[in-house]
Amino acid sequence: MAPLGAAQHIAIHSRCSAQIPSDMSLSWKLGGTDGSNLRSLRVRRSLCYSPDDNELISTKVPSNLFLRSPCNVSVLCCSVSDSSGVSSQKRTMNMRRSADEVRDEILRCYDIIHKLGKGVVYLGSSRVGPDHPHFSMAMELGREVALLLDCTTWMGAGPGLMDAVGKGALHAGKPVGGFKIAKEAGQWTSTNYHPYLEDHVYYTCRFFSARKHGLVDAGVRDQPSDRTAFVALPGGLGTLDEIFEIMTLKQLDRIGSNYPVPFLLMNYDGFYSKLLDFLASFEDWGAVSPGEIDKLWTICETNEEAIKYLAEFYNIKQ
Repeated sequence: MAPLGAAQHIAIHSRCSAQIPSDMSLSWKLGGTDGSNLRSLRVRRSLCYSPDDNELISTKVPSNLFLRSPCNVSVLCCSVSDSSGVSSQKRTMNMRRSADEVRDEILRCYDIIHKLGKGVVYLGSSRVGPDHPHFSMAMELGREVALLLDCTTWMGAGPGLMDAVGKGALHAGKPVGGFKIAKEAGQWTSTNYHPYLEDHVYYTCRFFSARKHGLVDAGVRDQPSDRTAFVALPGGLGTLDEIFEIMTLKQLDRIGSNYPVPFLLMNYDGFYSKLLDFLASFEDWGAVSPGEIDKLWTICETNEEAIKYLAEFYNIKQ
């Protein structure tokens, strides 16, 4: 191989999707006719192109670019950059509205929390139906906790165990709010519809991050008088995602609460026993400090244990 001189030209042909202004530069990833991949090449302003069809005719190449003989080159990929170095791909990403949409959804969640007040946040399966024993257990827990703490019940506003705790709290005559996600139990849901909750007490999020922001904020304590908790019922991957989100925030002291908040894991019928064994093995591997995980939550096998713990935590006489 021999280097091409700085003043030499090679022919490069590339179809571009838009007109290339004079203050733009092109970046190519080049490949030889023998199938070899060459180094990426970026040239600013020193290029020739046809304004009619945006077909690049030729460009100067630096002297440190080596090409195998014969010097036939194809363009593997091409991107356009402006004078500030911002590529067209990055400019397109900057135009995406997802960041603004996430922000708007978070603010909508915060607005509902402000109206209904902080309370107990339930995480749980959207697939466990009314015929399952855990459904009636969750409904009983939702009712008893709402009566004990006299606070709003927050949940995912979906079916399954979320529905169970919501109905339990409503039977107790206490307020219920929630943050739906646009897809529950593998099915897309209506944009903003719940079969019995009024529109102003729940919101349907498109983004999981916004929903989790809302669920976390609903459970943190701003004032000493706030009686809140996070309660994890049996559930699937979505529930685990929310559980580990709260665990990590508590572990790093980033939950955003001015006062301690209890976190209960409801291990109905040993549902989470294998998960607990797995987490306990973290200490053996040195992934967490001894007792670090145990400090993050309280494991409850029954509703009675949960009620007793919350009553003691908030110094409520039963």
